[in-house]
Amino acid sequence: MPRSRAKTATTSDAVVAAEGAGDAGERPEYRIEALAKGLRVLSLFDEQRPSWRVSDLAAATGLPMPTVYRVIMTLTAEGYLDHLPNGDYRPGVRTLTLGTAALRSLDLVGIATPKLQDLGTRTKETVNLAVLTGDRVLYLVRLRNSDLVTANIQVGSTLPAVHTSIGKLLLAHLDAGDLESRISEASFAANHGPNAKLSLAELRTEFAVIREQGWAIQDEELAYGLRSVAGPITGADGRVVAGVNLAVQARDWSPQRIVRELRPVVLATCAEISSLLAHGA
Repeated sequence: MPRSRAKTATTSDAVVAAEGAGDAGERPEYRIEALAKGLRVLSLFDEQRPSWRVSDLAAATGLPMPTVYRVIMTLTAEGYLDHLPNGDYRPGVRTLTLGTAALRSLDLVGIATPKLQDLGTRTKETVNLAVLTGDRVLYLVRLRNSDLVTANIQVGSTLPAVHTSIGKLLLAHLDAGDLESRISEASFAANHGPNAKLSLAELRTEFAVIREQGWAIQDEELAYGLRSVAGPITGADGRVVAGVNLAVQARDWSPQRIVRELRPVVLATCAEISSLLAHGA
């Protein structure tokens, strides 16, 4: 009988530990260093550099070459990395599957998608839903009009926030400290359109206007021939958590026509999604 009680206590302790795992960020004893190193390596792969050599990964992470090599071999064996003929490694299919599952699990995506589909059907233009990550916008939903000629943007893509309508909208709602910590000279270094602003100082006046009017426009700042207008999505607490835009060809849409015809429907869609989020729909 004492043995049985001891066994029950041990099982109970294990359950408590498992239930408390959600607090692992505050409990160092639950940190798995090998996993953390693997995640550090995976986080380096992005659109700007989709493939890496082992030596470059070691230099970028500051980890010893043998450690990085073991991490790479493990990730490759599990399908999270692919080994290319030139010796580089790139994210594998399992990474894509994991990312897609994460996006689909977001309440925002599930709630917003029907409204965004309706917006695309009504306007026949490209619809995007994105959030801010660092100094870039991450696309969660993209419903593309096949006539739109632009970069190969898809779900999971990121673009410089300073050159996009959604990005400017979200940056405009950050507090001063957060804005300063996110935006640097490097934020403006990517390829851009002819009307792009090239410093935070140039954008500050526009941010004030965006906050006051409640929407943002991009006029050939991201790429030549591309314009867009974006509205905010707010969470239950009233904070701006995401943005929706309509992207159009500049040859068909002047800025004035965009403001007159597309801005109202974008803002109406954003208001509907925000209302659903607020009520937990």
